[in-house]
Amino acid sequence: MRTTVTFVRRFSAVLLIPCLFWLSLSASAQKSRTGASAPSSQPANSLEQLSTSLQSVARQVEPAVVQIFNSAYAVEADNGQYGGTVVAQERSSGSGILITSDGFIVTNSHVVQGARHLWVRLNRQVSTASSHLQDAKLVGMDRQTDLAVIKIEASGVPFLKFADSSSLNQGQIVLAFGSPLGLENSVSMGVVSAVDRQLDADSPLVFIQTDAAINPGNSGGPLVNTAGEVIGVNTFIFTKSGGNEGVGFAIPSNLVNSICHQIRVEHHVHHHQVGISVRAITPALAQGLNLPMEDGVIIEDVAPQSPAEQGGLKIGDIIVSVHGQHIMNVRQLALNLYAYAVGDLAEIEVLRGGQKLTFNMPVLERADGPQRFEDLVGAEDSPLPRLGVLGLNVDEKIAALMPPPRIAGGVLVAAKVAGTRPRLGDDLAAGDIVHSVNGAEIKDAASLRARLESLGNDSPLVIQVERAGILHLVILESD
Repeated sequence: MRTTVTFVRRFSAVLLIPCLFWLSLSASAQKSRTGASAPSSQPANSLEQLSTSLQSVARQVEPAVVQIFNSAYAVEADNGQYGGTVVAQERSSGSGILITSDGFIVTNSHVVQGARHLWVRLNRQVSTASSHLQDAKLVGMDRQTDLAVIKIEASGVPFLKFADSSSLNQGQIVLAFGSPLGLENSVSMGVVSAVDRQLDADSPLVFIQTDAAINPGNSGGPLVNTAGEVIGVNTFIFTKSGGNEGVGFAIPSNLVNSICHQIRVEHHVHHHQVGISVRAITPALAQGLNLPMEDGVIIEDVAPQSPAEQGGLKIGDIIVSVHGQHIMNVRQLALNLYAYAVGDLAEIEVLRGGQKLTFNMPVLERADGPQRFEDLVGAEDSPLPRLGVLGLNVDEKIAALMPPPRIAGGVLVAAKVAGTRPRLGDDLAAGDIVHSVNGAEIKDAASLRARLESLGNDSPLVIQVERAGILHLVILESD
């Protein structure tokens, strides 16, 4: 297959050269017939018109594309005694899109994840900024959709508008902007390979697939249409070599617009749920369970005391419709649930034992897991070397992401820190809340740091922590 492809490419190149040569001769002959003054009045051919149009789009888009630099805590696997995850400091870069004239920027969450310090480099054509390298702050991020919003202090900067990604067509010409491999202010051209690519049948996320060249560093940059409007945010590629192989993916602009609005207005993204886990029905699943259909969505778990359990849904129910709209896959189910506001009653029709049943249950907001607390670490937060962790004050923002605590205040363990020498004994885990050390109450990170400094290095540490609503004593000893 590789030999055949190589031959076709070579044959195409051999065929193209004489064709171009013949076109050149024809153009020269035409010029000689029409005289020297003819070219100024002759209309441009279609290729020249396309080239001119693409140059115009590039000039329109480039000033609103930024390069983002991130000094971050990166989460990595801990191969030490206790396992789990740790954080280590690293630097990285990516791209972003100015979406308002006062400096709001959208990018991928993985570009700014774990940020302790963010910088934004504006395009050289931006003349309204005091400096082309600006400090930025994280406004909010959402790991599930891989989107984040950051902000620079600016006014009157150029920005891009979102197009309606539902109007995309396969084969439509698109341009990808960003800083691939750190090369700022780059653009590549391609087409929409697929408008609604679902990479995992059990995931609600869909992507725009494109063959426009996307490489590391393009993440967070815009995928635009020929009108210069954002139709997607470049996010990742499929590759065997590590570089572009013509299979890139972007988050559709309609989803980006919705997530940006939620982050900017509420500093939080709503993920709705009723307490069920679902799975896409495949032919194998249908055959193994003797289901009456080979596609759709089946409930594989119902959370105890959830709206779904209280409303009457059961494991094995096949979801037929939500609010009267037919459900064919997991994506449609998620989109239909997002149409409800928190507290609204969702009308869910299921197929159970050949009988269609309809249930109504309130829609709730899914709580964030402890693994996301490291996203809240800011530049002002520093490690606690003696404990080997990053600690955050349990303020109103963090408390809102957790079940009601047993004891007010305390310090949340956001993550363990890489490179610290573990002490003997028990282990602190992400999500733990430290309430006391050797009997002294801990109200915040400052009191925790002061308490640790007051104790000798050889003194054992008896730490009262709250873990999943249960109080524990964690004992650490020096070696």
